Amino acid sequence: MNLNPRHFRWHVTDRVATITLDRPERKNPLTFDSYAELTSAFHALVGTRDVRAVVITGAGGNFCSGGDVEEIIGPLVDMQARGDRDGLLRFTTMTGELVKAMRACPQPIVAAIDGICAGAGAILAMASDLRIGTARSKVGFLFGRVGLSGADMGACAILPRIIGQGRAGELLYTGRFMDGAEAERWGFYNKLSNPESVLADAQSLAATLASGPTVAIGVTKKSLHDEWEMGVEQAIDAEAEAQAACMDTKDFVRGYRAFIEKQKPRFEGD
Repeated sequence: MNLNPRHFRWHVTDRVATITLDRPERKNPLTFDSYAELTSAFHALVGTRDVRAVVITGAGGNFCSGGDVEEIIGPLVDMQARGDRDGLLRFTTMTGELVKAMRACPQPIVAAIDGICAGAGAILAMASDLRIGTARSKVGFLFGRVGLSGADMGACAILPRIIGQGRAGELLYTGRFMDGAEAERWGFYNKLSNPESVLADAQSLAATLASGPTVAIGVTKKSLHDEWEMGVEQAIDAEAEAQAACMDTKDFVRGYRAFIEKQKPRFEGD
């Protein structure tokens, strides 16, 4: 899979794609264009076999500072002054499309987080499947600090499922930062790494996932998302169908044979 993005770096090694937000002088903020290009990239991952896992990170010791104050926040304030509610809604709908694309892409997404991870940057981390952070990192859902609600890009739906309703409410109401130790303790981070190794650790985890049964992992990701709104009985029925579909793959046979022969399976994604 070949991408030539203008607003982030894209690199694929051993079927792991690394997305690097690359405006380190501004702590890697998002713009209208980078939102759109990231959304297109995650849409393009659907159906490809060249990429089996994704890492998203930021350059220069920070993850992402959120929406660019000059290129996004300023124009939004101008829209508000003109009474352009349709324009405001187009923007918020567009940002939400990025989270939808991240959740819909079948590949697991691992976020490698150091330094500032704020606003829309915190949303990118939240929308990832797994998160590895550093002790010095700071995660903040800052919307309340500028007179906005915490209901942004799915935060009120997704964040409570990661860290719990009360903790999510505290972060979304106050807009305060949590450091890495708290983020790990609350379950937002899967683990903490050192700043110099956080990206490598995330890529190593992604490589492990990329070597696994691609179809089955994609089914697991979809089921984890879809079953948020299901009752237990409905979820059991849905999982029965999903698992039967996985049993109808060649990777299932490969895994079984490797298990019997006491060898490491080599999954091919079919």
